[in-house]
Amino acid sequence: MLREDQSLLLVTTTLSSNEYDVQSYCCSTTLSAWQEAGLGVRCTVGTMLGPAACWSTLAVPPVPAQRNQKHTMSPLRVLTILLVLLAVLTLLTEEVEGARRRRRRRRPRGRRGRADGGKGNRRLRHAIGRRAEFVRRRLQKARRHKEEGTLRLTDGRADWEGNVQIFHEGRWGNICDDEWDEREGEMVCTALGFPGLEKVTYTGVYGHARERYWMDNLFCMGTEKNLTQCKFDGWGIHDCEKDEAAGVVCRSHFATTAAPPTLPPRDQPIIINKTVLNHAVEGKLQLRLQGGRTDTEGRVEVKFAGSDTWGLVCGDGWSLLEGMVVCRQLGYGYAQGALSTGYFGGNTSDITVSGIKCTGNEERLEQCLHDAVGDVFCPSPTTDPSIAGVTCVDKMADLVPDHMELARSARLEDKQLFFLQCAMEENCLATSAAEEEKSGYGWHLNVRRLLRFTARIFNQGDAAFRPLLPKQYWEWHACHMHYHSMEVFAHYDIIDSQGNRVAEGHKASFCLEDNNCLPDVEPVFKCANYGDQGISPGCTDTYAYNIDCQWVDITDLKPGTYTFKLAINPEFKVAEKTFDNNAAACEMIYGHQNVWIGNCTLIRP
Repeated sequence: MLREDQSLLLVTTTLSSNEYDVQSYCCSTTLSAWQEAGLGVRCTVGTMLGPAACWSTLAVPPVPAQRNQKHTMSPLRVLTILLVLLAVLTLLTEEVEGARRRRRRRRPRGRRGRADGGKGNRRLRHAIGRRAEFVRRRLQKARRHKEEGTLRLTDGRADWEGNVQIFHEGRWGNICDDEWDEREGEMVCTALGFPGLEKVTYTGVYGHARERYWMDNLFCMGTEKNLTQCKFDGWGIHDCEKDEAAGVVCRSHFATTAAPPTLPPRDQPIIINKTVLNHAVEGKLQLRLQGGRTDTEGRVEVKFAGSDTWGLVCGDGWSLLEGMVVCRQLGYGYAQGALSTGYFGGNTSDITVSGIKCTGNEERLEQCLHDAVGDVFCPSPTTDPSIAGVTCVDKMADLVPDHMELARSARLEDKQLFFLQCAMEENCLATSAAEEEKSGYGWHLNVRRLLRFTARIFNQGDAAFRPLLPKQYWEWHACHMHYHSMEVFAHYDIIDSQGNRVAEGHKASFCLEDNNCLPDVEPVFKCANYGDQGISPGCTDTYAYNIDCQWVDITDLKPGTYTFKLAINPEFKVAEKTFDNNAAACEMIYGHQNVWIGNCTLIRP
């Protein structure tokens, strides 16, 4: 029991791992012991309640009562009380926060969003930051500005040309070239704000359709204000391949704009003294194939209008381009081979047409050029008669270079001639490299600058692309330790603004194989262990930028703006559906330390 003039304070203390010593604080170990604990404070220590807690009674010693005497509290006691109150307040605060967090976890997410309202959005904005919120608002604003039926041109060399894309349901999509003509092209150019239409393009002239097809069989009367008002099969309904993208070339606002440079052809003779065949033939020319094992092969025979006799075509200069026109006119598909031989029979005395020269895109043979009609001279360099023949098939390969991968992978590399000796044997360097080799001591330390890039070739046809020569005629290259199935598979040219070729390279096909295929296509060709070479339909063959000769030697090239052209199967020695998409012509900007390639267009080699 305590007297009335005593103050009592019960304190519960939890001992930590360092075992706070109660004895050193209270200076006593018995219940009845009273000792001075500094500053006139007495301590009574109670019994131990557990291994980590005890209670103590702190009391102020009795002081004789004096009238009008002010009692003062010791600083130690004040400090003790404040510490205890602070500890209690901290525990209460933590308990309240814990209860609040538990209530939040139990609350449904949907109700929380509705209950918070604007507060939830403010928390989100605070979490992601002001910059992210600004970007989000800008994107939402940009989406609102894209209205249904908005048009744009993509993959062109300038803003007034390219493949046509239309905006529908928040996405861009291409338009198929079926039924595509000048009326639709005029509407596109007018809608985009150009003065008018220059021409329309077909078959993905500006590259494959990268997006979905939104429109097919589009037919406009010319009075509609938007393409969406024209007739078509329906949004997303089509039967088009990736190479059937429709495009336009609009008239530019700048009449003084210089036309792009004319790319010089490779390995093609200059055509002189030739005229169109229908100028010399009255009426349509009839064709047939004779002497073959099937109806789709044989020697080519022609009959002029008003004549009852069939004549032959001279095989001098006969190529796949002329064979493609013959097969197309007869409805036999594509030309697999164009022959100049007497294997299918016939007499040279029956030859009535010579010097046929076609581009491969003509619908009929009389649209091609020729030398003479009637009594003609047809040279035969061998004993085998030079009589034109053809073999037609209904399925054919069609190679297309990946111009986007070409632009993405372009880079520069400086390399010493010591590491390029095998490439020199294959003539993959400029002529100045051979002169450096003859310069004498230290030539192998000279550095060449190489423009490297990846050539990724896709076969979008329906038949495999195979080398021209059979395996037993492939050429073995001892330095690189591989076979060349085609001596010239690709040409790489750099052309200046005047159309002059200022740098060039080439690539022999040492390995044509299926590197990557579409999900439903199984790869067939592998080069390992002297395997068969080719590119299956739906597969790609990739020559990576780090392979020897996959470059153009630009050591002697001055910095500036050029045209870079990559041509696949440039000599037209292997048959394809069309050769109009076998080359990619790109803009090239070359600096002292960097290079940029872009704005590519698919063209004819």
